[in-house]
Amino acid sequence: MFTGIIEQTGTLVSLTGRGGVRRITIEAPGVAARLREGDSLSVSGVCLTALDPDPIYFHADLAQETLDRTSLGALRPGAQVNLELPTAAGSPLGGHIVQGHVDGCGELTSLEPVVPYSSPDFDRQTTDWTLKVRVPESVLRWMVHKGSVAVEGISLTIAAFDGEEITVAILPLTYWRTNLHTLSVGAPVNVEADVLVKLAAMQMQPNPAQAELGRSAQKPEFELTAEWLVANGY
Repeated sequence: MFTGIIEQTGTLVSLTGRGGVRRITIEAPGVAARLREGDSLSVSGVCLTALDPDPIYFHADLAQETLDRTSLGALRPGAQVNLELPTAAGSPLGGHIVQGHVDGCGELTSLEPVVPYSSPDFDRQTTDWTLKVRVPESVLRWMVHKGSVAVEGISLTIAAFDGEEITVAILPLTYWRTNLHTLSVGAPVNVEADVLVKLAAMQMQPNPAQAELGRSAQKPEFELTAEWLVANGY
């Protein structure tokens, strides 16, 4: 499990075919040195398994499902990716619960500073930013105003939602510490809805199996009676 608090960015070195999968190689001094063979980590919001790590590089294999559902297969050498190691049990939950199971690719439609570029007060290093992402249709039902969402593995809060796009506020630290400052309008971004919202939505849906049984086949409600109390020793 992750929390969407990015530890550092890494640089994509290569993406090569390897039998039925594609192998990604990432340069990440710092994070790579802490990995062991088989460890999990989040790469731009995608949970991957580290292979052949050394102090500078690590590798991971991308299954077809990962290539179909995320942006990783479209990256080119030199691209920046967000990296996060799993959250240890008992550690503070700084963001929200992020599984690394990306729901789909959204499209970055806008990333603008709160202070206009033309303003004399504009300072690229200290200004806040406003990010807008068009989310996949399959994910729309889980977008909740003031709810959480992971974009490129970053834990963010939905400030506005118009039915197609989400708007989130980006602090200067987040802008510069993640890969957001390297992305252009139109770039695909990995989107993972809040798992707690998904579970709540599932609980509100009727159970298809029960509906098919019909009321006559359902277990009758229990009724507490004097006869039941006597029969059970009360």
